[in-house]
Amino acid sequence: MRLLVLGGTEFVGRAVVEAALGRGWEVTVLHRGRHAPPPGVRALHGDRTASDGLAALDRGTWDAVVDTWSAAPRAVRDAARLLRGRAGRYVYVSSCSVYAWAPPPGYAEDAPLVEGASADAGRLDYARDKRGAELAASDAFGADRSVLVRAGLILGPYENIGRLPWWLNRVARGGPVLAPGPRDLPLQYVDVRDLAGWILGAVERELDGPYNLASPPGHTTMGGLLDACVAATGAAAELRWTAPETVLAAGIEPWGELPVWTPPGSDLHDALQSGDVSRALATGLACRPVTDTVADTWAWLRDVGGTAPLRPDRPPVGLDPEREARVLARVGGYGGGVPGTTP
Repeated sequence: MRLLVLGGTEFVGRAVVEAALGRGWEVTVLHRGRHAPPPGVRALHGDRTASDGLAALDRGTWDAVVDTWSAAPRAVRDAARLLRGRAGRYVYVSSCSVYAWAPPPGYAEDAPLVEGASADAGRLDYARDKRGAELAASDAFGADRSVLVRAGLILGPYENIGRLPWWLNRVARGGPVLAPGPRDLPLQYVDVRDLAGWILGAVERELDGPYNLASPPGHTTMGGLLDACVAATGAAAELRWTAPETVLAAGIEPWGELPVWTPPGSDLHDALQSGDVSRALATGLACRPVTDTVADTWAWLRDVGGTAPLRPDRPPVGLDPEREARVLARVGGYGGGVPGTTP
């Protein structure tokens, strides 16, 4: 198989490239040169935001294209139009954010979509940008040659958003850790390597159309995730499970300040942790245990010096240590100071 990855040097794109190389595929990447691609690829340089940014793709044919773009949809439009006669299939890594807010619990691929998106648009907001890019891919390649990967929460090595790296580093500091409850809160996510494996399988199977791409709801729990962080880091950390009402009353922001966590019964939880992924499971999605995802992310994080690279277009995540200390002091059994340091 000959694969073109637009990007291919960070997180999802890099995982796809490494998985394809592992299968013996011939891989070409187009990137801006800010990060080195994995060894073994044919590397082309181009900035999709520039007027001549796709010039390196004027020649060549591929069995499939994988595109992870997350900004102005017209960049996907231009790439897809350029490649539609020279590539067999266009796989666009989209997001479950394309569904109209708030999607009902258990929503499937036929749920209502966000309005106001356009393939010709400049940058608007994340939901409409992703939906506009879906339209661009489908318009150029047709419904029968485009795959829309509506990913949920993505975790694993190379993560450049900071969610799992933040939890790992927080647990590694040790001491009392504010653990947002309930402990058995079901989580839904996908390991980036499982996502990449499914994408390559979709190319091989010649799939088309939209797919919700995440683990089954409840693949792990908040307790399972944080227990795995404690085990992977080997830290002397004490998880202080705190009722969601207490966390919210303290003004702590779900998802942002406490990454991954969404309050039970909320629209946010239903949108991010309850999607119907039966189509993906029926077409080959296999999800590894949370312990593997966490341990491998911790190993990668140590290899890069403990600080994960972060995308400049995404807001920082994580709870300020002083705020955490104040909440822990109020819920009892904690003497003050900053968690993970000597009082």
